[in-house]
Amino acid sequence: MVTINENYLKLPGSYLFSTIGRKVKEYGEAHPEADIIRLGIGDVTKPIAPSIIKALHGAVDEMGQEDTFRGYAPDLGYEFLRDVIAQKDYKERGCDIQADEIFVSDGAKSDCGNIQEIFGLDNKIAVCDPVYPVYVDSNVMAGRTGEYDADLQRFKGVVYMPCLEENGFMPEIPTEVPDLIYLCFPNNPTGAVMKKTDLQRWVDYAREHKSVILYDSAYEAYIAEADVPHSIYECEGAQECAIEFRSFSKTAGFTGLRLGYTVVPKALKVGDVSLHSLWARRHGTKFNGAPYIVQRAGEAVYSAEGRAQIKEQIAYYMGNAKIILEGLQAAGFSVSGGVNAPYIWLKTPNTMTSWEFFDMLLEKANVVGTPGSGFGPHGEHYFRLTAFGSRENTIRAMERFKSL
Repeated sequence: MVTINENYLKLPGSYLFSTIGRKVKEYGEAHPEADIIRLGIGDVTKPIAPSIIKALHGAVDEMGQEDTFRGYAPDLGYEFLRDVIAQKDYKERGCDIQADEIFVSDGAKSDCGNIQEIFGLDNKIAVCDPVYPVYVDSNVMAGRTGEYDADLQRFKGVVYMPCLEENGFMPEIPTEVPDLIYLCFPNNPTGAVMKKTDLQRWVDYAREHKSVILYDSAYEAYIAEADVPHSIYECEGAQECAIEFRSFSKTAGFTGLRLGYTVVPKALKVGDVSLHSLWARRHGTKFNGAPYIVQRAGEAVYSAEGRAQIKEQIAYYMGNAKIILEGLQAAGFSVSGGVNAPYIWLKTPNTMTSWEFFDMLLEKANVVGTPGSGFGPHGEHYFRLTAFGSRENTIRAMERFKSL
């Protein structure tokens, strides 16, 4: 008799953003006249930069010629892309990361979800609270957690690190030592950042306790302040205890193209076993590589022209973030984020729950955001807005907030 993976049954309801999509769809069908402004899901709206489009077209033309056609990509990704990543993202920041420690993929989300496969099920994970749902849900699916406690809104067997307003939405070093520590900075959903001295404390802690940090730096391109590290490998000893995930989605608008990469240093070992070799085995077995044309587009991101155009796009989104941040402050909301990240984290008024505020905002202002409780119990009474909308819609949304 066929059986199922019953760990999936531990997951409460559907994926957060699927629930949001369903509720917005139902409201739109019931109110076809509504002019809905979406500032919920962190999807970009600006078109791909011209220099990247040019590279895409060139790669497509290559695929139409017998002498330049490409089939399956190399397991780790094409050398032309890994070489430029190693140089521009790491060596130029003083990080000794080599090209063969970089694994090109179809995005940071899949890598963040899949990385847990190379670790034993008896490992205990630690996550920030609030947290990007993929970290927890993928471990639940694998069977690495206990049952869901509906009263506490958390899974048993997981170390939750509260990120509170009074501590700047920063996690504290846990008293219970975890094996795997998920960190995301600039943070999704709160927009908080960790200074280098603070991140070094986590690296030192992981090395002392032989833990592994799984570091999601998908939003590093939005960092504006000089004392905020772009990579965990800027910290001494991080190559011995950390895996880093990067994305082209928010950096260069690749949400529809799909491209990212993961860094697994060869110095990172559990006992005598190299995690680099385990991830290489998993990657080669379960992934056939990002398309050649997309990897050529990724290479163009690092050209002088590409970098200049992407910088303009990021400045555009951060201009939106400034409008949202200042608009909410003027409307009397308590807000944070929006300086080194494209997310703004606001406290719901009058102790409203996150979903109550979601419904009220949709009905009274026709604006969509993301309920903070969807990111964890300490996200309750908070709400996330993104800066990835158009300038016009961002301004209009703030006008609606003022009229609430």
